Amino acid sequence: MKKFFNFAEVPMSFFSNDEVRVTKSKGKSDSASKLPSYIKDHRARLRERFLNGGANALPDYELLELMLFRAIPRRDVKPLARHLLEVFGDFNGVLSAPPSRLLKVSGVGPAVVCELKVVEAAAHRLSRSRVMERHAVSSWQALIDYCHATMAHRETEQFRILFLDKKNVVIADEEQAQGTVDHVPVYPREVVKRALELNASALILVHNHPSGDPTPSDADITMTNQILDAAEVMGITLHDHLIIGKSRELSFRSEGYL
Repeated sequence: MKKFFNFAEVPMSFFSNDEVRVTKSKGKSDSASKLPSYIKDHRARLRERFLNGGANALPDYELLELMLFRAIPRRDVKPLARHLLEVFGDFNGVLSAPPSRLLKVSGVGPAVVCELKVVEAAAHRLSRSRVMERHAVSSWQALIDYCHATMAHRETEQFRILFLDKKNVVIADEEQAQGTVDHVPVYPREVVKRALELNASALILVHNHPSGDPTPSDADITMTNQILDAAEVMGITLHDHLIIGKSRELSFRSEGYL
């Protein structure tokens, strides 16, 4: 079960200096009105460029700036945006970083973590909506994109199953297990049992490799074959097993493992 922050229990020292000042001055004045004019002008230009040209009009660090404005309303956030990209590699890496690692970055407090995680959650829901209740084959690229968005930057292995009906429409997407950096426990009987509970006719297995390399291990191949055998006994089809790496995925079906 995922652990969420209870911000009411977070000590004030966890917030950046700017976040503390804004909290203390709440109700006395509009914090944005105290911004230096060059910062206000910069933010106005960024918003205008984004509204006129969309995300493609901004490099990653400027898009991050837009996200940080609300969390840190009285400080220039460009240096922090650039630093976050340096620490976590790219835009997706920043959004997907665990809160504990984000909080280790100077200038990042719970307010910043919250803004980043809200955007991440919105992105996941949007990509998931393009998969659920859709035909798996006709929305295959959307399915791949969803798996990358939710799993590619995880620091531990996660095993998910997409359950399909007899028309190959995705009816459920469930996390079955979480593991360590290089192992996740999977029990074929539980997989098939859940498929029967959902009246699913087919499965697509998905798990990630935190190392970034989607090459299947011997354990991955053995586990897949065990699920294949158990599913076939119950008349359930295993369409594929996808391993998600940092920048690419591997399909058991395409590579001849199934």
